[in-house]
Amino acid sequence: MIFVNFKTYKQATSSKAVELIQKIVDAQKASGVPIIPVVQIADARLCVNTSVYSVWVQHVDNADQGQSTGWVTVEAAAETGITGTFLNHSEHKYTDPADLKKIADKCRSFGIETAIFASDLEDVKRVVELEPSFVVFEPPELIASKEASVAQAKLDEIREASEACGKIRLIVGAGIKSKEDVVVSLRMRAMGVAVSSAVVLSEDPYKVLIELAGGFK
Repeated sequence: MIFVNFKTYKQATSSKAVELIQKIVDAQKASGVPIIPVVQIADARLCVNTSVYSVWVQHVDNADQGQSTGWVTVEAAAETGITGTFLNHSEHKYTDPADLKKIADKCRSFGIETAIFASDLEDVKRVVELEPSFVVFEPPELIASKEASVAQAKLDEIREASEACGKIRLIVGAGIKSKEDVVVSLRMRAMGVAVSSAVVLSEDPYKVLIELAGGFK
């Protein structure tokens, strides 16, 4: 399983998001590996209508419908047709653990899957208690790194994170950019990887996705 975080890159916004979605669809069809685009909420409905597969959003807020200007509610996200959401990414963290638990529970009640991010092993243990669909182990210092990936720099931590997750599926991210990164991550008992710039900023996202998918063979 590969999660592709579109972030707010101009190469993955509006019409460009739709173009990237189509490349992801083509790569999933060709490889047979689930590849999940994680898009901006503004592009969610358009991306859902373009894809024949699952589409996620990057964040939802612990806010109720009504007098909550500027927030993304679970209800609004669900209406777009998305099937999952990232929560607690290092670039958009929940500062209150109680809020994170509330939103994780609310997403579950709406049938929306969650991938909750953890920056270190202690964070992984805390996230596991929230019973998300996935735990994403992503050390912030390695995000977009060109020198080292989590699969190269944090092997022991990936294995320990997997043990801490128990039956909850582990995804690893930060600096993932090659087939070998995927192979090593799976060997350490992760279920999949999360990527962003390696795909979104590539001149040939389809080619990169096919290479990464090759690590699952």
